[in-house]
Amino acid sequence: MSGAIRTAFLSITAAMLLACLAPVAQAQRVEGDRARAEDIYTAEVAVRGQAEGERKAAFARGLAQVLGKLSGDRQAASAPGVGRELRRAEDYVVHYDYRQDETVTSSGAPTYRTMLVVQYQDTAVDALAATLGIPVWPQPRPKPVLWLAIDDGSGPRLVGLSKSAVARTVLDRAIQRGYRLGLPTGNAAEQAVVGAIWRGDTAAVARASQRYNPPMQLVGKLYRDGGGWTADWIFVDRGRVLARWSESGADARQVMATGADGAADALTKRYAKRSAVGPAGSYAVTFEGLDSADDYIRLSGYLQGLAVVRGIKPLKATADSVVLKLELLTGLAGLKRMADGDDVLVPVESLAMPDGLPEPLPEPGPVLPEDDTLDEPPVSAPSVYRVR
Repeated sequence: MSGAIRTAFLSITAAMLLACLAPVAQAQRVEGDRARAEDIYTAEVAVRGQAEGERKAAFARGLAQVLGKLSGDRQAASAPGVGRELRRAEDYVVHYDYRQDETVTSSGAPTYRTMLVVQYQDTAVDALAATLGIPVWPQPRPKPVLWLAIDDGSGPRLVGLSKSAVARTVLDRAIQRGYRLGLPTGNAAEQAVVGAIWRGDTAAVARASQRYNPPMQLVGKLYRDGGGWTADWIFVDRGRVLARWSESGADARQVMATGADGAADALTKRYAKRSAVGPAGSYAVTFEGLDSADDYIRLSGYLQGLAVVRGIKPLKATADSVVLKLELLTGLAGLKRMADGDDVLVPVESLAMPDGLPEPLPEPGPVLPEDDTLDEPPVSAPSVYRVR
């Protein structure tokens, strides 16, 4: 390769870097029975119609929902690198369908809402979370027992299984957060637990809950408070209180739903783990097998399209290779995870960097859970790749 070509590459503009050539997989619509979101990789999104633009925007919102359920974190969609993937959410879609929901207003008039139900590819979403260092709440997930007592002014009463409609908002919110809540049967013996719920006696509630599995309880009391409602919550895991919180508001249903949010936050804080990824920072990476300026531009466009890559700076070019300084969200391990899903880069055994270039540049701190426990072993992270 001539020196002029190498010089041209070193002055590649940002516009060239946007020329991402990664192929786009088209989502397939599948018609069937009444569509519903049934697992953490399925999302339901309200739409105004079935136009393509509306559908693509809904795909992005749905993928954000799925990442929230996968991690249990309501802010998962705000994590670095996620926004770029949301813009290509269609690539993660396996199939979708529409559903018409009918509701009745307070005046008795029917209203209709169109829902788009989207199924995302589980392995691709898992890989995305691992690459970007998003903690994952492992499955199968526990189904805590909801011990909820409500006092609307006529005395507290336990919400048992036969009255599940009363607790529908908190049960549905749990599903939105990626898990489920169970209810006690509500027999006479369990109705007597209302007093323990009201005074926050978690030990007594745990004893009453021994017949249920797992040994987790979401204990709550909902009561009128001035012109609105207040809910006091306690989440218990195997006899240990993980969280206490209170919420108030004008709408009893909205206040009730906060129980599922608090329980999800407590569970994910305790059980969600990051996959083994590297520290964020600048890394020198060598790419071999480049035979023309077009190859350089194609490589740059491909890297620019990877969510794990935040910046690219050429460092050195030879006749058939280039050394790039890459700003990586989750280090070399994150780059390898994302490259493994494509047919563009082949890892090569890591070699000494040309002219003593440091690797990484500079060495950053680790991005790990507080207790340093991981869901899976560390990933081998090469710094040399061959371009196909």
